[in-house]
Amino acid sequence: MHMERCVGGLVHDEAGRLLLIKRRNEPARGKWSLPGGRVERGETDAAAVVREVLEETGLHVEPGELVGDLVIGSYEIFDYRCTVRGGELAAGDDAEDALWIDAAGFAVLEDRGALSDGLADTLRDWSALPHS
Repeated sequence: MHMERCVGGLVHDEAGRLLLIKRRNEPARGKWSLPGGRVERGETDAAAVVREVLEETGLHVEPGELVGDLVIGSYEIFDYRCTVRGGELAAGDDAEDALWIDAAGFAVLEDRGALSDGLADTLRDWSALPHS
């Protein structure tokens, strides 16, 4: 099976809230997830994270360390910790919505089954849940 390389941005604000997008397309259409997408030919992971987060959220980020990676179907996803450097939060591209969510709000989305499969457990394993 051919694996598609993808990236995600793990972004917390100064208050410890986590940046999530509601996916407009498959996989996980209609579910909340980290912003991200496919790495294009000739593109570095860092460049792909910057582009994808900007396209989906309107925010300019600076990617940092690799937090972790996982495989979902034919997608191999590398998630990077990112710092916001500018922009205005607004859903765009293949995101239906974008928001900053605190720990209580994240728990509500998890209880409702509104998160992409495995997101909450993965973020727990990586100690990357919202911390406010």
